[in-house]
Amino acid sequence: MIRILAALALVVAVLLVASVAYGDVVVPFGELVSLLAQPAGTNPQIETIVFDLRMPRVLLAMLVGAGLAVAGAIAQAVMRNPLAEPGILGINAGAALAATIFIVALDNAPVQILPWAGFAGASVMAAAIYILSWRNGGTSSLRIILIGIGLSALAGAATTFLTAFGEIGDVQRAMIWLAGSVYHADWPGVRALALWLAAPLAFSMISSRELDLIRFGDQAAQSLGQRVNAVRALMILLCTLLSGAAVAAAGLIGFVGLVAPHIARRLVGPAHARLIPISALTGAALVMAADFAGRTVIAPVQLPAGIVTALIGAPFFAYLLRDRQNVRA
Repeated sequence: MIRILAALALVVAVLLVASVAYGDVVVPFGELVSLLAQPAGTNPQIETIVFDLRMPRVLLAMLVGAGLAVAGAIAQAVMRNPLAEPGILGINAGAALAATIFIVALDNAPVQILPWAGFAGASVMAAAIYILSWRNGGTSSLRIILIGIGLSALAGAATTFLTAFGEIGDVQRAMIWLAGSVYHADWPGVRALALWLAAPLAFSMISSRELDLIRFGDQAAQSLGQRVNAVRALMILLCTLLSGAAVAAAGLIGFVGLVAPHIARRLVGPAHARLIPISALTGAALVMAADFAGRTVIAPVQLPAGIVTALIGAPFFAYLLRDRQNVRA
């Protein structure tokens, strides 16, 4: 466990240095070390590139990836489905619809409110799915999944309608947000996301035993004294707080919540005390690598991180479907 943590931390550190050093303007490693050790007196242009442009971007990617990955680990445990991810709770669809309404349907709305609109849409959709899945004094994973699919499709249809009939300029802005990117990162956004994610991530670690129990099924968890409905509601709330905040900060970056927990599970097994921190580091590395590849592989053209993660995640999703050993509820 310690070796895997150290290895993943090293990967994250290497990606951070590479993301800060490489781009349209390459910052030599020696100059980068000097700049980080003593910012005063260095080249103002290099200082601006490193501290104002690249550093917030890579740190936001790291936080977004960690939040999405832990949310995915929670979703897979609560739903007891290896193909589950935060989008199954309607988080992505709700955020996409709210952001599209904000951009396309509302004229002259302050752009600073857009992340809050996305988070509000994600939260409302997750709450609606949970409420509609409540039957006979409780919920079930199957009902949550089915209702989530239905409401997500409905929200997707509404988003498509708005983009089909909206103004071209507004639709283009909406599509850029929906693609998922951290290009707009700044220090206030990084600080806000870090503060927001701190408590849910810590509580996810504290709840490791509850996640282990609920993964075995409602009856088994109840026989061991767990209040299944209360725990399920709390875990869905944690998932919404983590994933909703990440989506609000960076748009729709898909497949991280699906891929990262599976990679972590292969490395350390299913116990959530080990799975959650490894998932967080894996997700952080995935989004950091996706953003770095998106802005360097075909430079000067920059691909949004959401497109790159989809290119990685879609084949992985197909692999999961083919692997019968992993696809079981």
